[in-house]
Parts: sequence; C-alpha cells; structure tokens
Amino acid sequence: MSLRDRRVQYETAGLDRTDLNPDPMSQWKAWYDQAAEASVAEPNAMTISTIGHDGGPDSRVVLVRGATDEGFVFFTNYNSAKSQQLAQSSHAAAVFAWLDLHRQVRVRGVVRKCSDAQSDDYFASRPRESQIGAWASPQSEIITDRDELARRVADAEHAFTGREVTRPPHWGGWVLKPREFEFWQGRPSRLHDRFRYVQQPDTKWAINRLAP
Repeated sequence: MSLRDRRVQYETAGLDRTDLNPDPMSQWKAWYDQAAEASVAEPNAMTISTIGHDGGPDSRVVLVRGATDEGFVFFTNYNSAKSQQLAQSSHAAAVFAWLDLHRQVRVRGVVRKCSDAQSDDYFASRPRESQIGAWASPQSEIITDRDELARRVADAEHAFTGREVTRPPHWGGWVLKPREFEFWQGRPSRLHDRFRYVQQPDTKWAINRLAP
C-alpha cells in the first residue's frame, strides 16, 4: 500500500468538554494511565522540540520520569545537543502520541534544570549498566566507531570497580513546565476532537474546543 493511500479510520466515542478534568495535568495522568493499562508501548515517551543553534526546530524522543504540578521531568546528558539548546532558549514543545488509543497530547512551556538532589535520586535508581553508559557516552558528539564506545564503557567500568557509580556532573534532569496543553482524540472522517488548555494569570486554565 502506498503512503498516499494508507488510512486508518478512527472509530472512537470522542471527547466532550464535560469529559475533561479542569486541571490539565490530572487529565494527562488519566490518559497516561489508560495508555499504560492498554499496553501501549512506552506510554511515557515524549517527543520534545527545541530551537537549534541555527534558529531551526529540533526534535527527539525522551522518556518522562515524573509528572507533577511542576511539570514533566526527563533526564539526559547536559552536554547533549538538546541540553545546549535548552540552555540557550528555555522554551520547548512536546508531544505524547498514544496512537493505539487514537490520542495525542501537545504541550508548550518553559524548561529548567532539576535540583542536584532530584538528579542524584533518579540516577541512583538506574541500572548499573545505564549509570556506566552515562559516564561513557559523549552524547551527541562524533565518535570514530562502535569500538570507541566500547572502550569508553570499559574505562568507566574499570573506574568504578567495586564501588557505586556516582552521577556524572554533566548528567541530570530537566523539568518542562507547561503553559499550554492540547488534548486530541481521533474521530471518524478526520473530524477529530481537540481541546486546548491555556494557563491564565490567576493560574487557572481556560479550556476551549478547537476545530479539527
């Protein structure tokens, strides 16, 4: 089947204004729980978009490790391309796509670094192999080949022989604080349901239906 002719008809009950929680993070958590219960692969996967050094957009998928009133938390190398871009411009956008449920959530907001304590706590919970990888990989930098990466891993393993792996100073968390959400539910004939939450000066959220 050609790309032009590939179509999926979204047969869902749809989304009404009365279905929505007045708090968008609570609404997101409800949809996340439903995605996890439906065995959607990586329901915490978030595509985050930043502004590149050339002024153009840049996107990649990260895994969210926390969702609170403060925002969505993810962890990465602070020397990576995305971290450098976030340090230059704290504005970011993100998308959660739960296609098995014909759902999507878009987020726009600002990003800040997590506290050292929060980064330390999460790093300590990671498998040892992932901890070693955080030391070994110069994320986003050019490397010669896979053998170079293997050598870096071996060096890191040797450095931490017989002791716990501490968090690298160049690795930690970011928090995306949403100022706008959009919840999208697929409907037949591409007449989808879309609702946008926009934060108001009094911290409440204005909710409006958008045309599909």
